[in-house]
Amino acid sequence: MSTLLRWFAGLSLGFLHHLGSVLGWLGYWLSSGYRRRMAENAAQAGLAPPAWRPAIASAGRMVMELPKLWLRPVDRSVLGLMRFEGEPLLAQALDSGRGVLLLTPHMGCFEITAQAIAERWGARQPITVLYRPARQAWLRRLEETARDRPHLQAVPATLSGVRQMIRALRRGEIVGLLPDQVPPDGMGVWAPFFGRPAYTMTLAARLAQQTGAVLLLTWGERLPAGAGYLQRFFEFPGTLPEDSTEAATAVNRAMEQLILQCPGQYLWGYNRYKAPREHPADAAQKN
Repeated sequence: MSTLLRWFAGLSLGFLHHLGSVLGWLGYWLSSGYRRRMAENAAQAGLAPPAWRPAIASAGRMVMELPKLWLRPVDRSVLGLMRFEGEPLLAQALDSGRGVLLLTPHMGCFEITAQAIAERWGARQPITVLYRPARQAWLRRLEETARDRPHLQAVPATLSGVRQMIRALRRGEIVGLLPDQVPPDGMGVWAPFFGRPAYTMTLAARLAQQTGAVLLLTWGERLPAGAGYLQRFFEFPGTLPEDSTEAATAVNRAMEQLILQCPGQYLWGYNRYKAPREHPADAAQKN
């Protein structure tokens, strides 16, 4: 498997995105459940099919670009693929001396954004990102290797990982996470997401409130024809309420605003409204 992935990593980004478009549509037509979930989630956001159907190909492009991003040699710059918009917001946040918490939805290429930040600003302040380890051992090893880069630390979604993020923010560093990912039971609250209750992590708000970090939004738009990516930065709209449900609602509302900028690059097939899985610690106590 690693040999095949390395072969894909050597292909041009444009060709990988072309293959990904085919893969995305193939997966769409082969799975009736996936088709139904995409349509239902997009309709919940008030979108007509022409607005969300580009996300079918975009999901495949996301899969096919991963080998190139994960297996990129450490000494090969990723900045040649990147353009930035709104980057003074990040620079100003770093100048404040406070930690910076970056929130990104499952939209565009969220793998490259952390790599680009680490390469461009990491010498000033490194970035720590939260990830959920894959279930397959070979993929888990690949993820760990791929995300081990200068000025970039990936920590698992565990209590230890959360503690590392808190320490990083208190040192004035950068932390990134995807707040529209369904957390384990007991680690979130039910809050509206496009008008429907969704189990939403409370971690993003707690990190900001406990550390006084500057809260920013960012996402990496996938440019057409393999032309690279455009990473945009935005201020978080308003302030976070103290109440956990109200704070989660505010985070969801911010994610909604980003998603509606470019619904054709959001992962509408993600089961955002599912019930949370049992927390691993609780499951272990039952065994």
